[in-house]
Amino acid sequence: MRLSRFIALVASVGLAAPAAAVTPHAMFGDHMVFQRNAPLPIWGTADPGEEIYVHLTVATADGKREEGKAVTAGKDGAWAVKLAAFPAGTDGVLTVKGTDKKDDKGKPVSGTLTFKDVLVGEVWICSGQSNMEWSLASSPKGGGPEAAKASTNPNLRLFTVPKHAAATPQAGFLKTPNPQDSKWLVSGPETTPRFSAVAYFFGRDLQKALGVPVGLIHTSWGGTPAEAWTSTEALTADPTTKHYVEKGKALAGNPNSPASLYNGMIQPLLPFAVKGAIWYQGESNASRAIEYRTLFATMIEDWRKRWGSDLAFYAVQLAPFEAGNKDADSWAYLREAQAIATAKVKNAGVAVITDVGDLKDIHPQKKEPVGVRLSLLARALTYGEKVEDSGPAYKSLAVDGDKAVLTFDHIGGGLVAEGGDLKGFTVAGEDKVFHPAKAVIVGDTVVVTSGDVAKPVAVRFGWKNFPELNFFNKAELPASPFRTDTFPGGK
Repeated sequence: MRLSRFIALVASVGLAAPAAAVTPHAMFGDHMVFQRNAPLPIWGTADPGEEIYVHLTVATADGKREEGKAVTAGKDGAWAVKLAAFPAGTDGVLTVKGTDKKDDKGKPVSGTLTFKDVLVGEVWICSGQSNMEWSLASSPKGGGPEAAKASTNPNLRLFTVPKHAAATPQAGFLKTPNPQDSKWLVSGPETTPRFSAVAYFFGRDLQKALGVPVGLIHTSWGGTPAEAWTSTEALTADPTTKHYVEKGKALAGNPNSPASLYNGMIQPLLPFAVKGAIWYQGESNASRAIEYRTLFATMIEDWRKRWGSDLAFYAVQLAPFEAGNKDADSWAYLREAQAIATAKVKNAGVAVITDVGDLKDIHPQKKEPVGVRLSLLARALTYGEKVEDSGPAYKSLAVDGDKAVLTFDHIGGGLVAEGGDLKGFTVAGEDKVFHPAKAVIVGDTVVVTSGDVAKPVAVRFGWKNFPELNFFNKAELPASPFRTDTFPGGK
């Protein structure tokens, strides 16, 4: 978002508690992380016409880097500057200097605010519904409490956006009594238990791999649909999603209302510089999987437009779950929609977690593999590391008599059937009726056959709400469910 447009939205809601009239936005404070190698917007409010000076100094690998800029607050009191890009660094100090004033009793009050322990590194947004919100403390079967105890890391910082459904775009955060809301915290046993488990594991592995500070901005709300996280303008502009805008008028203030969480939990972050986003959501849209292909892509492009950046965007594929009927396929179509949407927008990907689902629990507790696989996507696709970021991904189908021969990308050193014969494959002939199939790994291919199908036309893998699968590569990453056909189906 352009600074000029943003300034018009600045308000006092959720801004950092001032020692004087000059008040930076709550994103700026002790222990914060700035995005490296990107221009740095800094903004806030002051008295109309007040002169503001913003200065940042950071210890970097080659010494010390610093820069300062002056600005005059507008008639509405809003001010904003943009500092030049900084490399990764630590021990930073951010100073925001306004005019010295006097309080109601005539006592002098300093107009200077100083924020210490500022870092520069990689900043990621962590958003979605309840599986992103799910905390380390709430994941005892997944090792969450143990991970929290071992979470001391001065180069990993956490920021939690308070829940706020709003009918109009907000400039600041909702004020809450929660001491962990709207402030940067240093990762450690006292701060991580209530933090998103998926986000923590992602950040932990990313920070270790990159060797630079990492900041995580957690903004999620359980049970919410993708349209709630998309702006009114974006929904209106697309013919397939504009119907949500009329629906939203009847639900304004509700977290399920279209644009309500964009307004209250994404807009207030703008235009803070970030590298990308991780996203765990889709359960609330599973009954509308075909539409999700467009809606999810629209949301991603909306965020990118607002930030004025081609943000990296990595989603989590829905975990196996019965969803009313474990053999039904509504969640299979939603998983497909996630892949279609991310392929459409590019600079995006999907982490597959078919091996960590729970038949009866929509919130599987094994969050570490989720965060780890998201970090692999970021490390490979965003940061260019030579690491395998995906399990076997369907590439092509060839028919040889009664055999369907499948090839794959992301072989990862070789294809593997863990614990026995491959599971989860079905095959159909010209009648389009799918039958359970035998699948065998032959070199870098999978050969699928069924005594009920003389001439294969299509193959499906893991095409259920709750697929039980054992197809991996030697990098120990699971294959994504897929279908080779385009037969009508889903909703």
